[in-house]
Amino acid sequence: MGFLYYMDPLYLTVAVISMVIMLIAQVLVKSRFSRYSKVSNSRGMTGRDAAEAVLHANGVTGVSIERCKGSMTDHYDPRSNVIRLSEAVYDSCSIAAVGVAAHEAGHAVQYAENYFPIRVRTAILPLAQHGPMIGIILMFLGAALSFFGMVVTGLVLFGMTFLFQFATLPVEFNASHRALKTITEQGLLNPAEYDGAKNVLTAAALTYVAAMIQSLLTLLYYAVRLLGNNRRN
Repeated sequence: MGFLYYMDPLYLTVAVISMVIMLIAQVLVKSRFSRYSKVSNSRGMTGRDAAEAVLHANGVTGVSIERCKGSMTDHYDPRSNVIRLSEAVYDSCSIAAVGVAAHEAGHAVQYAENYFPIRVRTAILPLAQHGPMIGIILMFLGAALSFFGMVVTGLVLFGMTFLFQFATLPVEFNASHRALKTITEQGLLNPAEYDGAKNVLTAAALTYVAAMIQSLLTLLYYAVRLLGNNRRN
């Protein structure tokens, strides 16, 4: 039954739209990062310096800052309380490096302040990791058995991915807001450089929006197909 969905024109339409949205978002963030990673800031501030400045400005201590391998692999690990910056960010004095590092430090500040959306996203995470797979099984099993309640339960579990990504948006936008606010208040970048950092972070945020739209379209597709079939039956 699952293979039939790959032949479904509606499924193919959803898949193509989702792919195009994600591709546009990824191309945009990569192009902006590439552009502003070639432009050095006037203060000679490295990514590590920017992360430290954000932590200090917000009174956050005890957070380590480490270098990690890979490209655009920058992240904050709340389990070990470590900000990991990629090689293109850690020692770089580029505008992009300052923006990205400040953003990751913004996440560290969120955890230090017990930011509410962080708690919501953390609570949803286990369901987002395991719910979709169980949901897929329940959806198709319920459809095969004409068991409406099982189909709905499967859709709800499958929708945990969308819910997690939706909960991620305020977390990501707030981390960028904190980063840009500190950059302005502490004078880490001049106005022209600030615009460059903002462009990089805005493009990065759009990748999360694109992922949310993609999961929403997939969820709506299954809802239309499975619930529609149930009504006809």
